Amino acid sequence: MPTAREARNKATFRRLCDAVHTGDLEAVSKAIDEIVAPDLLFHAPVPMGATGAQALKRVWEALLRAFPDLRVEIEDEIAEGDKVVFRNTVTGTHQGEYQGLPATGRPVRYQEIFVLRFADGRVAEVWGVVDVLTQMRQLGMVPGGPS
Repeated sequence: MPTAREARNKATFRRLCDAVHTGDLEAVSKAIDEIVAPDLLFHAPVPMGATGAQALKRVWEALLRAFPDLRVEIEDEIAEGDKVVFRNTVTGTHQGEYQGLPATGRPVRYQEIFVLRFADGRVAEVWGVVDVLTQMRQLGMVPGGPS
């Protein structure tokens, strides 16, 4: 049986997903301000020129600009102590520039796994693994995707 803290931590990430599903960058930014520590340690390759919560905001800005219908469906969530692991399926339609690629109109569907560490009820640290190769193949950025 999860503890109250573990249940609260799971719900915190779901709040971010709910904000993302609105497609409203202002709602996403507000959710990040509420649930993420400003000095967040973000252990994922995000060449955004920012750190902390600002880096996370820039990631979501880039993703929602490119995939305005982006959905993050939580497949598994495991909580223990101050950490929660989420395995997600991400879907969306490429409708805007993404990593230098103009909109293709192609759908994407890929997997990701994130480990979040919480401190004082907020996300303090994130480790992420995203299946970018599948995403890039589906967009035609690397061989092996749709033609």
